[in-house]
Amino acid sequence: MHLGRTTLSKFLIQQSDRVEGASDLAALLIDVAAAVKAISAMTAKGALGGVLGKVGNSGGHGDTQVIKLDLLASDEMLRSCEWGGLVAGMASKELEQPYAIPDEFTRGRYLLLFDPLDGSLNTDVNSSVGTVFSVLRHDLAAPPSVADYLQPGGKQVAAGYAIYGPATMLVITVGKGTHGFTLDREIGNFILTHPDLQVPQDSSEIAINTSNARFWEPPVNRYISECQAGKTGDRARDFNLRWIASMVAEVHHILMRGGVFMYPRDTKDANRPGRLRHMYEANPIGLLIEQAGGRATTGRRRLLEVQPESLHQRIPVILGSRNEVERIERYHAEFDSGSDRPYTSPLFNERSLFRPEAHA
Repeated sequence: MHLGRTTLSKFLIQQSDRVEGASDLAALLIDVAAAVKAISAMTAKGALGGVLGKVGNSGGHGDTQVIKLDLLASDEMLRSCEWGGLVAGMASKELEQPYAIPDEFTRGRYLLLFDPLDGSLNTDVNSSVGTVFSVLRHDLAAPPSVADYLQPGGKQVAAGYAIYGPATMLVITVGKGTHGFTLDREIGNFILTHPDLQVPQDSSEIAINTSNARFWEPPVNRYISECQAGKTGDRARDFNLRWIASMVAEVHHILMRGGVFMYPRDTKDANRPGRLRHMYEANPIGLLIEQAGGRATTGRRRLLEVQPESLHQRIPVILGSRNEVERIERYHAEFDSGSDRPYTSPLFNERSLFRPEAHA
């Protein structure tokens, strides 16, 4: 299909036609796109730009290491969006507290939350990384408090990500489907290349870090064991399992070809049963997937319905092709009700010390 040359600006104007306040939202997304272009240029230079490596052990996300490019990307997003009178405040994964708009700038009606460089550890090995962002409303006259940011994902008015790969792409939703734009470096514009993305309902591709298998809950082990059994197992077809260690790259793969991304609840760290950031990663990606016809869940609850409790909260994430995600949710429900005991653990098979009836 010939798409012409629909730019991001033109697309957003069309999307916001006759919708009150939508022109401000469109303008904010244009500012975000400007930051994405700058971050794309930084990541493209790699070692030549002197931006690789670590700079310390700080940051709002509680990680033990901070990548230099993370901080540079965070600063770029803040600088691009603070001055336009469109945001009331911003929150970056790299900052412990929200960023207050300087007094010399007018505050707007939106809150912008972002992970400036998801998968940043991959920059040292020249693999794809990305930027993830979420937009919420803030209609109060007073400056936003932390509590004002703690809105469930269903309250988002826009969300998106940029992926910095062989081409830089920006994938966004304003609640009217999920759409992909490719950066034309010659003219500096994002051009609509992937309108109305749809996640196939079925898939045989799974993205999960199998090194954590010993920490998974039984329903996850049950599902992955079925996938690994392939044609000889209950599913009667082969599955591909992979892990890139970049959520943006995995989700982009799902939007282009289908699949399931899983970073499920586990027992590796009792203080962090989930691994991904609720506000900066799970909510925006969850909205994009749902707007493309997929499903996003914690395993036990629709992702966009979960009320966040803190700015840097972690949460389990399972999303992608609807039929596969619903199967995983069913396995969690069966585990919680106790109706799955013959299936959910390798302890309960013919060679084990335990029998299903002994666990009933």
